[in-house]
Amino acid sequence: MRSGKPLVLVVDDESHIVHVIQLKLENAGFDVVTARDGEEALALATSARPDVVITDMQMPYIDGQELCKRLEADTTTRGIPAIIITAHGFALTDVDRELTSIQAVVNKPFSPRELVTNVQAMIAGKTVAAGANTGDNNA
Repeated sequence: MRSGKPLVLVVDDESHIVHVIQLKLENAGFDVVTARDGEEALALATSARPDVVITDMQMPYIDGQELCKRLEADTTTRGIPAIIITAHGFALTDVDRELTSIQAVVNKPFSPRELVTNVQAMIAGKTVAAGANTGDNNA
C-alpha cells in the first residue's frame, strides 16, 4: 500500500548508485522502490505504478531505453516520466520522444541533488528539457 508520497522506481545494476539515489530521494520525501535490471523493473512498474522512473541505460536483460519503450507501450504504465542515466552518452531522438516518456538524460558522473530536482519538477507536472544533462560530477 502506498503512503501517499510520490513513488519513484530506481533501476540500476550498480548497487552503490541505487543506494545514493534512494537515500537522496527518501531524504527529499519520496517513497522509493528499486530494481537491479530491466526485467525486474518492468514487473515492478506494472504492479507498483511509480510516479517517476529513473533508470540506467546499460543493464542486463532489458536496457533502460527498451524498458522505457515497454512502459510506454503498456496502458497501465503509459505516461510515467523517466530519466535515463548513462555513462556512454545518449541523446534523445524524435523517435525516442514518440515511443517513450523519457524526459531527461543524465550523464555519469551526476549530481544526485540535481536528479532530485528533476524528479520534483516531473512530479509537479513541469517539463524537464528532453536530453538535459544534469551532471556536476558528484556521483
